[in-house]
Amino acid sequence: MKIHDFRIADFNIRLLFSEDGRNDMSLLPSFATFAIDTISPNDDLLFTLTIDDNLKPIEKSKRTRIRAFDTGNGDTIVDEVASGGYQFIIKDLEGRDCCLFQGNADFSECKCALNGNRIMRTFGLNNALMMAFAFSSGFHQTVLMHASVIMKKGWGYAFTAVSGTGKSTHTSLWLKHIPGAELLNDDNPIVRVIDGEAYIYGAPWSGKTPCYRNMRTRLGAISLIVRDTKNYLEKMPTLQAYTTLLPSVSSMRWDGKIFDNVCNNVGLVMEKTDVYSLHCLPNKEAAVICHNTIAKE
Repeated sequence: MKIHDFRIADFNIRLLFSEDGRNDMSLLPSFATFAIDTISPNDDLLFTLTIDDNLKPIEKSKRTRIRAFDTGNGDTIVDEVASGGYQFIIKDLEGRDCCLFQGNADFSECKCALNGNRIMRTFGLNNALMMAFAFSSGFHQTVLMHASVIMKKGWGYAFTAVSGTGKSTHTSLWLKHIPGAELLNDDNPIVRVIDGEAYIYGAPWSGKTPCYRNMRTRLGAISLIVRDTKNYLEKMPTLQAYTTLLPSVSSMRWDGKIFDNVCNNVGLVMEKTDVYSLHCLPNKEAAVICHNTIAKE
């Protein structure tokens, strides 16, 4: 096995590639900035993922179908394994099987087999890694969010919305019109609560925008973008903020323990962070008004 170690959001992760020549780190160019030389024997691993195309599906008699769900990039089929843990079949938009992924109950030990051409393998492996990270880190006061994040003067500002509403459009307005604004991540940032403080991290997953920054900053605010005919912000009451954030984080609602972790983690983030409803147009004024309202400077 070829070993590759990474540190993502201050978690240690290990990938093990079988030496059959079909899969290697060329499938994961976005992970380059997160690579580390080695992990000390005294340091914990968040999870280990073994990539081996000889992995076989678990016998049907030993697993139960949970559901097939549409991720927006293709269907994923989920089975619960009788001995604990899950099996996933990850498909692309054309319905092709890209990855067989298996994880134990807390996703600390994971395995996958890839299939198809290089594009399919890259897609399957990245999705398996996102799931392994999201579900394992949930046991450590962490959530993987669907958001675009601006970083400015030591603070990060996350913008979430229904797909197609304009997260990236709004953050691009900050980059254009707010001096000192930088993009931290454009689709899948990581939020952790550490010693009572909320931090937001870059990640090796960033949607269609190649922004893979191995950095962290304090989380200043989270805003839900709502298209409107004028620009203004409203601070959300607690219940609204909770119901807004919960759908924006990766989870498995059918697994009580993992879903409880996510719910608790969202609550922790809310205790440390203001959540706003950002009604806006796609113009400069929206970015300026938002900055002047939420910036921690």
